[in-house]
Amino acid sequence: MSWSDEEAALRGAVCQVARMAYDKGLITNVDGNFSVRLGDRGILITPAGAPKAFLSPEQIAHIDLNGNVVSGDTRPSTEVTMHVTAYRERPDMRAICHAHPKHAVAFTLAGLSLDLCVIPEVVVTLGTIPTAPYGTPGTQELPDSLRETIRCSDVVLLERHGALTLGTSLIDAFRKLEVIEHTATILYYARTLGGVKELSPEQVQKLLDTRARLGVKTQNTLCSKCGADVDGGPYDCKP
Repeated sequence: MSWSDEEAALRGAVCQVARMAYDKGLITNVDGNFSVRLGDRGILITPAGAPKAFLSPEQIAHIDLNGNVVSGDTRPSTEVTMHVTAYRERPDMRAICHAHPKHAVAFTLAGLSLDLCVIPEVVVTLGTIPTAPYGTPGTQELPDSLRETIRCSDVVLLERHGALTLGTSLIDAFRKLEVIEHTATILYYARTLGGVKELSPEQVQKLLDTRARLGVKTQNTLCSKCGADVDGGPYDCKP
C-alpha cells in the first residue's frame, strides 16, 4: 500500500480504537463507526458491516469531505453523513467515535436525561451530556438531529441510537465516549440507591472557575450555554 507514514498510523489507530470499543462492551462486533481527519486529504472511516474486533488497516475507507470514496472499493460506514456533518460543524475536531454504550442508550429509551450537574470532573470538562432528538439511522434525519447540539458540545447522546463524541484525536474522542458510559452507569446506580442529588449552582460555578487553572479547553456545554437547563445558570466561564 502506498500510504504516507501519517495515513498508515491513522489507519492503525482507527482499527485499535474500534477494537477497544468492542473489548469494553461499548459496541457489538458490527455496531458503531469511527473516523479521523486525514489533514486536507479527507477522512478515514470504518467500513460498512465489518466486524470491529478484527479490522485491518487496508479495510479502512478513505473518503473526501463530502463523503465520496477517494480510492479503493471499500464501502464506508452507512453513517458516513453523520461524520461528514459533524466535521463541517466542528472543523476544530479531528476524530469521531460513534458507539452504543448500554447504560447511556438505556437512559434515552427511558426518556431520562444526562443533562445534570452531578459529577465534578464531568462538569469541568464537558459540562453536561445533552441528548439529540430521534432521527432515523442511515438517513439525513440523524445528522440533522444533532447538528445544532454538536456546534457547542463535544459529546451528544442520540435518542435510541447511542452516543457521538468528537475529539482532537481518536484517543480524545474515545476518552469522552468512556466518560459518557461511566456517567450513565453511575447515575443508574444512584437512581437504584434512592435518587440523584445535583450540585448547587454555586458549586458548579466554583468547578467551572478551575478550568483555566487546570488548562482545560474542551467545549463545555455550561460555558457555551448549550444543553442543560440548569437552575442558577447561565454560568461565567473564565478564559
